[in-house]
Amino acid sequence: MPKYALLLVLLTASVGAAAQPAAPALDAKQLTGMRIFNQSCRVCHTKPLLTAGQYGPVLSKESLGGDEGALRDFISKGTPRMPGFRFTYTPEQIDAIVAYLKTVPAPPASPK
Repeated sequence: MPKYALLLVLLTASVGAAAQPAAPALDAKQLTGMRIFNQSCRVCHTKPLLTAGQYGPVLSKESLGGDEGALRDFISKGTPRMPGFRFTYTPEQIDAIVAYLKTVPAPPASPK
């Protein structure tokens, strides 16, 4: 009986995966940016699963009006509430973060 249960789980998972829209494939630069974002940015810019709040704003392709230069400058220099990363990451790595953010859809508007 256990092998039938495993088969049912596998079939259910494949049907669920097929029903979800496919995410666009990321190129090598965007994947590098995603890796760096996950390492250094996600902790503040995504809502944790726990009851704690989110520290920074949600980031997407529309952050800072979608201006890549402004995003690059903001990430490099930081603000009083956010560290700058110009001494942590190379300009190419910061460009990769920006390239990744340009693939992230804007969050839906929150109901008021």
